[in-house]
Amino acid sequence: MTAAVMYEQGLPAPYEESRPFRIEEVELDGPGDGEVLVEVRGAGICHSDLSVVEGMRKRPLPIVGGHEGAGIVREVGRGVKGFAPGDHVAMAAVAGCGQCRTCLSGRPGLCQAVSGARADGVLANGARRLRFLDGGRLNHYSGISVYAQYSVNVPQSLIKIDPEVPLDVASLFGCAVVTGAGAVFNSAKVRAGETVAIIGLGGVGLTAVMAAREAGASQIIGIDVLPSKFALASAVGATTCVNALDAHAVQLILDLTRGGVDHAFEISGNSAALDMAQAITARGGEVVGVGLGKSSAAFTVPQNAWVGEERVFRGSFLGGGIPQEDIPKYVDMYLRGRLPVDKLRSEHISFEQLNKGFDLLHGGGVVRQILLPHGAS
Repeated sequence: MTAAVMYEQGLPAPYEESRPFRIEEVELDGPGDGEVLVEVRGAGICHSDLSVVEGMRKRPLPIVGGHEGAGIVREVGRGVKGFAPGDHVAMAAVAGCGQCRTCLSGRPGLCQAVSGARADGVLANGARRLRFLDGGRLNHYSGISVYAQYSVNVPQSLIKIDPEVPLDVASLFGCAVVTGAGAVFNSAKVRAGETVAIIGLGGVGLTAVMAAREAGASQIIGIDVLPSKFALASAVGATTCVNALDAHAVQLILDLTRGGVDHAFEISGNSAALDMAQAITARGGEVVGVGLGKSSAAFTVPQNAWVGEERVFRGSFLGGGIPQEDIPKYVDMYLRGRLPVDKLRSEHISFEQLNKGFDLLHGGGVVRQILLPHGAS
C-alpha cells in the first residue's frame, strides 16, 4: 500500500522542500487475532502531527504518520466482536487496555500500558503489522498510522459511526472533535450561563467553541494571533474575538467579563498563552490545559494567587472521557446541526501535497486539511 513515512524529525521549514514525509510503498500484514483492518478514507492533519514533525515530541523512527482518521472496516481478526466488514468507523489514539486503574475509572486516555506501546511504535496490544518491502522495521504512530491507504487497529481504537456522516468529516471526530468537545463537556463541565475563553482557534479550539455554545455558555471569547480566524469562530459560536497580540487583550477580556472568565481553555500549547489564560481567569475559576508543548515545557503559577483566589489548573488529554461513549454523542450532535464540525474542513489533499500541507498548517492559514489516501471518489 501507499503510505507517508517519516525518517527524521526536526527538519527545517518549508517542509515542501525538506520533505519530512516520504511517500512510499510499504507492507501491511493482515489483522491478527483481536485486530481489525480498516480502509482509510480520510485523515486529518493536526497540530499534534506538526509538533512531531518539528521534533517537539519524539517518536520512534521510521514511522507511518497520522493519528486522526476514519474509514471502512474490511476485515476482522479472530475473536473481534462488535465490528464487521462494511462498518464505518472513526479511529482515535485513545485505546485503553481496559484492565488498569485508569481504564476502570473511565479514563482510558491515561492508560499507562497503551502509552508505553505508543512510545514503542507498536499497536496497543504490542503487535507490529507495518514493515518495509525488504522486511525492515517500520513503526506505528499512536497505534493508528492513518497516513496510509489501510490501517490495522485494535478494536479499542475504533468507534462505529453512522454511515450518514461523510468519511472525510468523520475523520475529525477521533482527535479534533473528541478533544475540543471533551474538554468542555468532560473536563470543565461547563454549565449554562458560565463564561469561557478559548485560546487557539484551530480545529480543537473551534470545536471547543461549538461545544461551549451547546453547553449554554453566556460568553464565549475566541482568542488567537490570527484575526483571519475570527469570522469562522463567530460563525460557530464565539460571542467575541480578541487578538492575542493586542497589548490590551487581557484588560479587554477582564472588562468584558467583569473580572475574568469561569473557564479559560489553552489549546495552543504555548507557555505565553498559558500565562494569558491565568490572567483572564476569574477568582474561583479554572484554567484548562489542552494543548501539548515541548516535552520539557513548564509554566509558572503564582502561588499566593493560586491559593488565595482558589484558581483551579486542570489538564485535559484527548477530551478526558471515553471515546466509545463520547464520539457517538458528538456524531448525533453533528447530524442534528448542533456541532457543525464540517465547517472545520479547509481542503482535501493528496499524498503528494502532504508536506506542503504542513507548511500551510505551520503558517496558520488553514484549520483542518484532510488527506484522502485513495484520492477523491
